[in-house]
Amino acid sequence: MVKNNEIDIMHSKKNMASYGFGSMSREFLLMAFNTFVFFFYESEVGLNVWYIGIGLIIFAIFNALNDPLVGYLTNRPFKFTKKWGRRYIWILIGGLPLGFSYFLLFNPPKVDPKTDALIILAWLIFATCLFDTFHTIFFVNFQALFPDKFRSVEERRTATGIQILLGVVGVALGSIIPPLLITFGDLESYIMQGFAVFIFGLVTMIIAIPGFREDQEMIDRYLATQSKKIKRESFWKSLRLAFKQRSFVAFIVLYTMYMALVGSMTGSLPYVVRFVLNMEASATTLIMASMLIGTLVSTPLWVKLAHKTNDNRKVMLIAGILMGIFTFPLIFLDIFIGFVINMFFWGISLGGFWAMIFPVMSDIIDESIVIQEKREEGTLTGIQQFFGRLGAIIQVMSFAIVHTLTGFVEGQGTQTSLAIEGIHIHLALVPMICILFGSLVFWKFYDIKSDKVKEHQNIIKQLKL
Repeated sequence: MVKNNEIDIMHSKKNMASYGFGSMSREFLLMAFNTFVFFFYESEVGLNVWYIGIGLIIFAIFNALNDPLVGYLTNRPFKFTKKWGRRYIWILIGGLPLGFSYFLLFNPPKVDPKTDALIILAWLIFATCLFDTFHTIFFVNFQALFPDKFRSVEERRTATGIQILLGVVGVALGSIIPPLLITFGDLESYIMQGFAVFIFGLVTMIIAIPGFREDQEMIDRYLATQSKKIKRESFWKSLRLAFKQRSFVAFIVLYTMYMALVGSMTGSLPYVVRFVLNMEASATTLIMASMLIGTLVSTPLWVKLAHKTNDNRKVMLIAGILMGIFTFPLIFLDIFIGFVINMFFWGISLGGFWAMIFPVMSDIIDESIVIQEKREEGTLTGIQQFFGRLGAIIQVMSFAIVHTLTGFVEGQGTQTSLAIEGIHIHLALVPMICILFGSLVFWKFYDIKSDKVKEHQNIIKQLKL
C-alpha cells in the first residue's frame, strides 16, 4: 500500500493496466459489433430491415432483462468465493468466450434472404443473445469489481485514466482492423475479420487476468460482511430500492441516451462510407482514427480537470453537452475531410465522458452503500446495463423507421438521395437529441457533489464496508 497525500493507493499502476486490458478487449469487440452487425445483415446478406429490427430488439430486450438479473445472482457468495473472490471467476466465464460468439455472428446459414428470411433471423437472434450472455456475465462483474478494488477517489481516477487509454486503443483497433479486412460485397471477408476479432479479444482477456484477481484483503472483507448475516433483499425489492436513489436514476437516463448516441453513430459509419462518401470500407479507419486521436489527446486533460475541480458531476455534464454540440455538423457533412476533422473534436468530448463513467458510477455505488448499509454493486451495475440496452432499441428503431420512410433498399450497392438523407438522420440528428436530453436530466437531478462524495466515503469506512 502506498500513501499519496493521505490517500490510500492500494494497487500498482501495472495492476491497474492489467485490469484496463479487460476494457481494451471489451471496447474492441463492442466497436466491431456496433459498427458492422446491422450493416452486414442488411447491406451484405440482404435481410429485410424489419427482420433485422425484430432480431436486434429481441436481442436488446434479452440483454436488458438479463443484466440486472445476472448482477443480482452473482452478487452473493459461492463455493469458489473463499478462494477466488466474488467477481474473478465470473469475469473469466464471460470474458474468455466472448470473442468466439462475435465470430459466429458473421457465419449465418447460406440461404436465400428472401425465401428463407426466418432462418437467418433465427441465427441473428441466437448469435446476438449468445454474445450478450457472455458480455453481461463479464461486464457486470468487471464494472462491479471497480469500486470495491479501487477505493479512494484518487485511485479511482488514476485507474480510470489508465483504463480509458487502453479502452481507446481497443476502440481504435476495433475500428481499424475489421475495415481493413472487409471488402464490400464479399461475405467471406466478414468471416475473416470475425476470426481476427476473436483472436484479439481472447489474447487481451488473457493479459487482463492478473488485474481481474481479487486480493486476499478484498476477499476477507467481503466474507466478513457475509458473516454478519446481513439480510439479502429479493430481486424486485432491490430494484425498487435502486430506483429510489435519485442520483442513480438521473445517471441511467444520461447513460441510456449516451448508448443510443454511440450505437447510432458507430452503426451509421459503414452506411456513410459506402453510400454518402462512395468509398471503400478501409476509409472508416481514418475517420475513426481521427476521433480516437481526439480522445487519446484529451483524456489526460479531462482526468486532470476532474482532479482540479474535484467534481465528477461537472466534468461529465460538460462532456455530454460538448458531445451534442459536435454531433450537430454531421447532419450536413458529406465530404470525407469534413468527417475526419469533425470526428476529432467529437472524440475530445467522448474522452471526457469515458473518463467519468466509472468514477460517477462509483460515487453512486458509495451513496447506495450509505443508504442501504450493504454493498449492491452487481445489482446497480446490472440495472445500468439494462437501461443501456434501451439505448440499443432506440438505435435499431431509428434505423428501421428511417430506412423504411426514405426507401433504403437492402442488398443494393447504391441508394437514392432521400435514402442518403436518412443516413444523416440516424447518424447525427437522433443521437444529438438523445445526448442533449440526457444531459439536461443529469444536470437537473444528479446531486452527488464533492462534499457528498467525501461524506459517503467516511461513512463507508465507519461501516467497514
